[in-house]
Amino acid sequence: MLDQFAGTSVLVTGGAGFIGGKLVETLVPVADVTVLDDCSGGDPESVPSEATFVQGDIRDRETVSDAMEGIDVVFHEAALVSVSRSVEDPLESHTRNATGTLTVLEAARDHDARVVCASSAAIYGQPDTVPISETDPTRPTSPYGLDKLALDEYTRLYHELYGLETVALRYFNVYGPGQPANDYSGVISIFFDRARAGEPLTVFGDGEQTRDFVFIDDVVQANLRAAVTDEVGEAYNIGTGTRVTITELAESVLEVTGSRSEIVYDDPREGDIRHSGADISKAREMLGFEPSVSLEGGLSRFVE
Repeated sequence: MLDQFAGTSVLVTGGAGFIGGKLVETLVPVADVTVLDDCSGGDPESVPSEATFVQGDIRDRETVSDAMEGIDVVFHEAALVSVSRSVEDPLESHTRNATGTLTVLEAARDHDARVVCASSAAIYGQPDTVPISETDPTRPTSPYGLDKLALDEYTRLYHELYGLETVALRYFNVYGPGQPANDYSGVISIFFDRARAGEPLTVFGDGEQTRDFVFIDDVVQANLRAAVTDEVGEAYNIGTGTRVTITELAESVLEVTGSRSEIVYDDPREGDIRHSGADISKAREMLGFEPSVSLEGGLSRFVE
């Protein structure tokens, strides 16, 4: 489906980071790509030379507006992606994740650009049932989740109120090679680093909590589909529909690496939820999204 982006101008906020960087890498062969990143978490050296790189903060209106000049589609990936850091500094989390998104949406309204926003499964909090559908209650248990809920609602509102073409993608636990090792989104990277070093793999809580891990290539696929769909003004769960316990995950990492590291347990972390898993039927039906990489296949990519 990359041919649909031929000749288009694309802006990727957070394009020096993990998900944004993979989007940039995928799109530069066919599209005119601009990256906006403040480099607080991303590496500017990773941005391909074919892309235009702008170092700047998404909270700065002038910077965002200038970067969006002539842009057709915005992939908004810039964020402070950490539950624990949001608990420590909720104001910083809010300005980056909520205020920054509002700045991006305002600039897109001025420049008539479609926006695909990175939302999060963290908006659901402790779910009543699993798998979670898009119509389930939203009760965030952390400032990060609340900030992403604001992003999610602003994305919907800007379509309903201003007619802006928007889509929110509610990522579950994204993983892949090159991912920073932080929180549960980066737990696979953490486990691999420790397994290779022969160090203990630390599981917070009893290890029976479950997550839905979705490989980076499938998240890129979802973004590309969201950028061309007619079903705008909507939010979609992006996961695999399959859950694994954190203990099972740790055991799988030890198996594929051949490591003799121990699995050790520590106190649960503040703001963490017990169970999470995506109902992706809406994304399947309306976006044509279909995850293609199993957890086993994704873990094998790390080994490679």
